[in-house]
Amino acid sequence: MNADASAAQTGADARPEGTGTGRLVLLTTSHRVAPGLLSWPAWQILRAAQRVLCADAGHPQLPYLREAGIEVETASLTARELVDYCVPEARTAVVLTSADGESALTDGLARLAGSGRETMPDLELLPGSYDLPGARLLDLVQVMDRIRAECPWSSIRTHQDLAKYGLEEAYEMVEAIESGDRVELREELGDVLLQVVFHARIAQDDPDEPFSVDDVAGTIVEKLIHRHPHVFGEEDAATPADVKAHWMRRKAEEKQRESVTEGVPLAQPGLALAAKLASRARAAGLDVAVPSGQGIGYELLAMAIRAEADGVDPEAALRAAARAYRDAVLAAEGGAA
Repeated sequence: MNADASAAQTGADARPEGTGTGRLVLLTTSHRVAPGLLSWPAWQILRAAQRVLCADAGHPQLPYLREAGIEVETASLTARELVDYCVPEARTAVVLTSADGESALTDGLARLAGSGRETMPDLELLPGSYDLPGARLLDLVQVMDRIRAECPWSSIRTHQDLAKYGLEEAYEMVEAIESGDRVELREELGDVLLQVVFHARIAQDDPDEPFSVDDVAGTIVEKLIHRHPHVFGEEDAATPADVKAHWMRRKAEEKQRESVTEGVPLAQPGLALAAKLASRARAAGLDVAVPSGQGIGYELLAMAIRAEADGVDPEAALRAAARAYRDAVLAAEGGAA
């Protein structure tokens, strides 16, 4: 639409001097913003226009415009009809576009302007409302609602059914991060986000303890604000270490755990589990010796604890080494061939 309006404006600039022109405004709105919340320039042009038109009788803005005293015609005029209305008497007309845009209208205006034989009104594409950051998340919630209601597979899924996919998507996201593939990372982040929205939608159907994606978002917002008193409160944090101290202190206040090991998921991969336990013990100032025992498990435990103390993620280190080993296997296979 921008390109077509620009082309039409180019034609308007070429009109003979001294002719009447008028003004034609294509007013766009976002379906992700509550109806009636229009920009001040949009309200100004709506009140100043001699004619306001909308081809969609079900457009969500119509009740609010009419309540504000603006008369809106539910009619679809051609480019020719609009030009003939605006130009002779220098009138202003506003066309409230539908969610799908007005491609036929803008195409027609571009053709008239491009002919070089028409006196065109001043053409303007005016956004009446803008998407806020995160607005597409509303689309995701709406799409998930419909899938949950209409898809035979998705409509019967449970949290337990999806648990394995959460792990898979998280691992694929980590792999994309480690590979440095930005396109892949964007896709994998979307897959992880889908798991969150899907689980929240399932939870909404729970007969005993339902909650929604808004409840999920509200909980994490409250947690982030509480654990960042240096951002949302009066405390100071000059270094990352200060930030971590705030986080751990606030977390301890929230959880009120009796042991530093509480809340550590035992089902996570072994090296990550060992490193997490070692991190908790070290943060609490506990000097805990590695349990004595024989076998590869105790050797791996000792290595994981040593890695954590050195600031190395043992899981990431092992994955990097495994990829190098995979490359060596591929090279050996190529040599054998």
